[in-house]
Amino acid sequence: MKHFLIAIVAVALTTLSCNAGQVRIKDLVEFDGVRGNDLVGYGLVVGLNGTGDGIRNAPFTEEIMSNMLERLGVNVTGEQFRPKNVAAVFVTATLPPFARSGSRIDVSVSAIGDAKSLMGGTLVMTPLTAADGQIYAVGQGAVIAGGAAAEGDAASVVTGVPTSGVIPAGARVEREIDFDFTALQSLRLALRVPDFTTAGRIETAINRSFGRQVALMLDSGTVEFDIVATRAGSPARAISRIENLTVEPERKARVVVDQRSGTIVMGDDVRISRVAVSQGNLTLRIEETPVAVQPNPFAPGHSIVVPRSTAQIEEEPGIGLAEIDGSTSLAEVVAGLNALGVAPRDLIDILKSIKAAGALHAEFVVH
Repeated sequence: MKHFLIAIVAVALTTLSCNAGQVRIKDLVEFDGVRGNDLVGYGLVVGLNGTGDGIRNAPFTEEIMSNMLERLGVNVTGEQFRPKNVAAVFVTATLPPFARSGSRIDVSVSAIGDAKSLMGGTLVMTPLTAADGQIYAVGQGAVIAGGAAAEGDAASVVTGVPTSGVIPAGARVEREIDFDFTALQSLRLALRVPDFTTAGRIETAINRSFGRQVALMLDSGTVEFDIVATRAGSPARAISRIENLTVEPERKARVVVDQRSGTIVMGDDVRISRVAVSQGNLTLRIEETPVAVQPNPFAPGHSIVVPRSTAQIEEEPGIGLAEIDGSTSLAEVVAGLNALGVAPRDLIDILKSIKAAGALHAEFVVH
């Protein structure tokens, strides 16, 4: 446990020592209108080695298979299907911005029935539609499953998730998004992490690059960029000029704690006011050792069980009353607690108590 805590603090101190520095604008913002679109489809994966859907538990598989065979000219009306090499799946993909007809995109395939594995299967031609109901791509190809499964008469083993997989470049774009990018007169830059200081620095950097007022900060999360005023000739040229400009992003003081793994991550601007800390652990232990009492030989009676309990309270060594100076940073506090051998769970409880006392000046996020 002590080695684990040392690793946690080492990660935290490494994070503290890494200054944010200069970051490209393209890594801080999203350009309004330049985004992907989600696609979804419903299809069949065939060619499975007996690991497909059970038709009784997944009747929709039989229905879509019948419809597909009918479209191919095979009359299956009234027939009973019992194949185990077919699985119904949902197919999802993201249509990237400015994707053109004929280009290929990756797709993800996930079983929706009781199929045990999609390994070795092939996705049959599946239309992919967007939120407007229009078909924008068609997916087809061999599925690369993300796991494996095996079973015998009395045991089974599964590694990864064999009921989902991907098809690299498994869909071809058939329809383009109707968006005239060249007609834009202005463009909004949406900050991924809204902050007034960062937005102001982005505005200043863009205006300094062009030598005149072409950008205006609207709020903490939006900077408006006047494309006409740049005289760059086209929106694409204007964006290519500003997206590689660098600024130093500002961030809030924040402490993030994951209680399940005991991980603590903090920023270098987290501060603690003057506070005193005392910590200790109490362990309550109760043991039951019942005793069976037998009657004397040849004496009337029967065996009885006499309860016997032992209860004790142990106080484990903790931290005595310690005073933290107001000029101390949280990194120094964590390093000191680590030197005292404080467990990760106890360290998290101490940080919670300091925050509750109003001495931790940062946003405290617990997962």
